[in-house]
Order: sequence, then structure tokens, then C-alpha cells
Amino acid sequence: MNIAIVGTGYVGLVSGTCFAEMGVNVTCVDVNQAKIESLQKGQIPIYEPGLDEMVLRNQREGRLHFTTDLASVLDDVEMVFSAVGTPPDEDGSADLQYVLAVARTFGQNIKKYTVLVTKSTVPVGTAQKVKAAIQEELDKRGVQIPFDVASNPEFLKEGSAIADFMKPDRVVVGVETEQAKEIMTRLYRPMMLNNFRVIFTDIPSAEMIKYAANSMLATRISFMNDIANLCELVGADVNMVRKGIGSDSRIGSKFLYPGCGYGGSCFPKDVKALIKTAEKNGYKMGVLKAVEEVNEYQKTVLFNKLCKHMGGVENIKGKTIAMWGLAFKPETDDMREATALVLIDLLLKAGANIRVYDPVAMEECKRRMSVARHSERSEESSDVPAITYCNDMYEALLDAEALLLVTEWKQFRMPSFAVMRKAMKNALIIDGRNIYDAKEVGEAGFVYDAIGC
Repeated sequence: MNIAIVGTGYVGLVSGTCFAEMGVNVTCVDVNQAKIESLQKGQIPIYEPGLDEMVLRNQREGRLHFTTDLASVLDDVEMVFSAVGTPPDEDGSADLQYVLAVARTFGQNIKKYTVLVTKSTVPVGTAQKVKAAIQEELDKRGVQIPFDVASNPEFLKEGSAIADFMKPDRVVVGVETEQAKEIMTRLYRPMMLNNFRVIFTDIPSAEMIKYAANSMLATRISFMNDIANLCELVGADVNMVRKGIGSDSRIGSKFLYPGCGYGGSCFPKDVKALIKTAEKNGYKMGVLKAVEEVNEYQKTVLFNKLCKHMGGVENIKGKTIAMWGLAFKPETDDMREATALVLIDLLLKAGANIRVYDPVAMEECKRRMSVARHSERSEESSDVPAITYCNDMYEALLDAEALLLVTEWKQFRMPSFAVMRKAMKNALIIDGRNIYDAKEVGEAGFVYDAIGC
């Protein structure tokens, strides 16, 4: 089977590579010439464990190809997956300009029956807009060429995307015709010989499923963070509370871990988009609005705790604060909507000097901070607060008044507290992911503060 995937971002590149790994002949398409040239040379633009080896192997074996020209491959493929970005617009709704651009190119160039499958996360009703855009281009050409649209939302978690694709909990496919259903079945059946977990729905339901799933998970996170904050006030331990409610089979234990807020490319964007979809249809998503509010507050909790320990925000000026973790979660360099960005901003405004370390997200942080920091330095004196990017986790602690643990990378889980104590000026750890044992840290001579306990 021959397919094309438009968009070589996280979803498109992972999906295309995994399809190729399963024996499908895949052409990945992107308008970014530099990115395509890099991919053709085997240079991977994103960090995902195991992806680089898989890309190189499938290129070498002739199943994975890269081009900037979708029109050149349409004669040879049975379906095209649209995996382009749908960034939030200014009002929080999903920006569909790239999705519709793919649809127009598709309509301008198809010569035979082909299915256009939307892989991107899009609001309910997008498929009809895509269908209309294709038909408009066919009408301009004065031709009648059959086609189908389908929805196949992705459920990939950064850091475990390959396993998620190869062994999914389920595959959701929204279709309108039996012909489209047959083609999608043929694509996915070899990947699921032992357990065919494809759920076929109508297209609007498929579009809604992705938003509803991510919003439910975001809700669980914000709920536990709200509970954690209340636990601190009443003297309860959120870790015990989590175990107690998680043992209820109706609730379960997943996504009940308190922390310093969620981020990334999906949860914040999808919650906003679902709220906006409801507003456009005259309905208010009260729960999700609260989910957003709690999450925005939660990203400031570590800073608030630091201010309390330091005796007020005014005492942070000139102090050195260490941060472990920059990415929004482990096993990725993604800093979209990351808590670390909020903390860095608050610390700099308070006049702190920051020493940071993350195993893979350092360059991404530098990229995000460089423009703003350059502007500040050009306008202010040389004593403007600084960000120091360190070579390892212990270097980040040198002369630090406090350590903020932001991302729960595995290498942070069992540090040498003796080495930490010697490096730091003041023995204070504020754990935003509750990965340490309070008793052990206390016995090592540290003041320890965590979320909800």
C-alpha cells in the first residue's frame, strides 16, 4: 500500500515512520525545504526515543521517502494523511489554515479516487470544511473525481510515541462510506492481527473523541492539583489521598498524580479549542474553564513556595535558584506551555539568577529565551538577572539558594544528596513532581517542600 503524509512535525513524522516500519510505502511531504533536505540526510528535527534509528532504517530499505511536492505523489497513493499543525488562534480556537491548504492542494491535483484522512486534532465540523474545499477545487477544474474524507485522530504521547503507535489502546476512524472504511481497515489490519482495536464512527464523533479524551485527562490532573493544594491547608497528605481514591475501580490510579501543572502540545491547546467550540455553539464548558484556571495557577505554585521559604518575593533578588527540568514532561525536548517557562519568567522578574539543566531541552530553552533576553540586555544594565545553562545536574546547583524540581527525568530520581548539599549554598528542595521521599531528604540535611504534603 502506498500512502502520503503531509506534515513532518511530531505527529506526521512518527506516524509516517511507524507505517513504514509495518511495510507500508510512505512519502512524507512538507513545504519546508530545509526540513525535507535534513530528513533526506537522516537528520531528525525532533527528539523522540528510538525514532532516529527507525527513520534511517526505513529510508535505507526504501519504504520511507521525503519530498516538498504533494502533487508529484498523488498518482501513486491510495490515501493522504493530513498531519499539519492546528495552532490555537488568538481566541483559543484551532487555526485550520494549514489543514484547508492541504485540502485545496489535494483537490487541485487528484486524478483518481483517493481518501484524505485528517490526522491532526481538529474541531468537530472540520471534515465538512475540508470536503467543501476539495470540491471547490474540483469544480474549478471542471472535473468529477470521486474522493472521500476521513478522520483518524492520533493518541501519541511524547516520549513513548512509537510504542503508542505500534501497540495502541485503540484506533479511532471516522468515515462516511464503506469504501473509505474498507481502505482504512486494509491499512490497519496487519498492525492488529491479534486484536483489531479499530473503532469506526461517524466523522463528527471521531473529531470529538480526541478533544474529549485529552480534556478528561487534563481535568483529572487539575482536579488532583486542586486537591493537593487543599491537602496542604488542612494537613492531609495528597499521596495517601491519591492511593485511597485510586483504589476505587470506578476512578483508577492513572493521571492522579499532583504536580506543578500540565503543558505540551495537546492538553492546553485542546482544552482551549473545546471551550471555544462550545462557545460557538452557545454552550459554556464550566468544568473545562475551571481546569484551565487551576492549571494556570498551578504553574506558579513552586514560585509561591519559594517566596514563602525566602521570606517574601523581595528577598529573591540577586539570589541564585537552580532548576532541574525544562521540558513539559520527560523524554521530550518540547517546551510548549511548559511550567518551566512560567517559572523562569517569574524568577527573572523577581531578580533571581537562574541555573538550569535538562537532559535534552536546553537548546529549545535557549531558542525560546534568546530574543526576550537579548532585548532586555540591550535596554538594561549588565546586572540584569541571568540564565545559566549548565552541563549537568550538579553543576546547576553551584551556590544555589534553592532547587526547583520541575520535570521528573529518571536521572533526577536518585541523586547524591551529599553532593547536592556540598554544591548548594542553602539546603532547600522544592519538588514539583513529588519524586523524593521526605524523610530521606530531611535526613540528608535538606528542607523539603512538595505538592500537597
